[in-house]
Amino acid sequence: MERSPVSAEDRRAIPRTDALLRDPRLTEAASVLGRALVKRAVTRAQERARRGEIDPDGVADAAVRGLPARATTLRPVINATGVVLHTNLGRAPLSTAAIDAVEAAARTADVEFDLATGRRARRGRGALDALAAAVPDAEAVHVVNNGAAALVLAATALAAGREIVVSRGELIEIGDGFRLPELLESTGARLREVGTTNRTALRDYEAAIGPDTGFVLKVHPSNFVVRGFTSAVDVRELAGLDAPVVCDTGSGLLARDPLLPDEPDAAGALRAGAALVTASGDKLLGGPQAGLLLGRTEIVERLRRHPLARALRVGKLALAALEATLTGPPPPVHEALHRTPEELRPRAERLSEELRARGTAAEPVESASVVGGGGAPEVRLPSWAVALDARLAVPLRTGEPPVVGRVERGRLLLDLRCVPPADDPAVRAAVLAADGRR
Repeated sequence: MERSPVSAEDRRAIPRTDALLRDPRLTEAASVLGRALVKRAVTRAQERARRGEIDPDGVADAAVRGLPARATTLRPVINATGVVLHTNLGRAPLSTAAIDAVEAAARTADVEFDLATGRRARRGRGALDALAAAVPDAEAVHVVNNGAAALVLAATALAAGREIVVSRGELIEIGDGFRLPELLESTGARLREVGTTNRTALRDYEAAIGPDTGFVLKVHPSNFVVRGFTSAVDVRELAGLDAPVVCDTGSGLLARDPLLPDEPDAAGALRAGAALVTASGDKLLGGPQAGLLLGRTEIVERLRRHPLARALRVGKLALAALEATLTGPPPPVHEALHRTPEELRPRAERLSEELRARGTAAEPVESASVVGGGGAPEVRLPSWAVALDARLAVPLRTGEPPVVGRVERGRLLLDLRCVPPADDPAVRAAVLAADGRR
């Protein structure tokens, strides 16, 4: 239906921007969100009035309703996909302890200052001490801004202009099309590929090692599995060669977890003889984005003092969150991984019953969650979900709060493995709103 054109008189009745910005509600919002975001909401409301969608005297109210909840376009999301480490949803959610630590560090903080002496101190010493305590097998530790940065720093400091010996079967591609060979070659190192895609033997490494070898790289292919006629060389065997071994575990598992028997851990790799282990902080560790470096003192110190380390330096917010993750209670990732079907089924049944009582078709169903984040690709975690009409997928994703599930066999599944029990009421309310049953 076409709207009537807005008359010149009505246009003149639309309040001016400066007058609207003096509205106490918008003035207060500007002190929190900033003037630019508030002015944008005002402009949108004025445009609606010019199109005849709202009355001129309702522009201020429309601008207030159109204000964003916070001064960022990022929105908190309820992850009901069943993917514990969902890269597109920011991987590991932080624990309450880590969030509190970030809030404290967001202000002026003693990140590189000793309050007792009034002098400069080691940057992020609390986080580094916590990491060292978590992995006693490491002689020294360092932290950079992500997992790929940790490997780039190692390649630059130890093998620029030299060779990195690596199995062809471990030249992986990571997210968004980034390939390990290209990442390593960007540091000025040369790759010496050994073995074949499916089989590499110790003799292949032995034949490749020489005076030009910077290190032997052992990469855990965490996002795929090769089966059949295969063979690989473990860290313990590689450690007997005449070259340091750098082990990229990737997933950030610091100690063995029986739930993930095929996932290598940093402590195990160091005990097996790795000179250096690199890992991510925002995967199985359950902390912020960070690159962890653990190993021999002389190697870690060499990396720490390299000029590139300054460019890869981790910020104070990540340092605070990392320390709290390492010293605080189990993070949400650990809790999500270890929830049992016996815990999840009653929640799915209760949510489904509550939704049906309000007129929304819902059914508790068995589900299978995955680790995600490029880790443990073959592990399936028995779970439970609430099955809904697939038409609710879009309104749930675009609602407040957004709830992201997965569409499977024509139904929308809200897998509860990654949903904290405290969020069940929010999920229920979001589904009812999406189904028009508030």
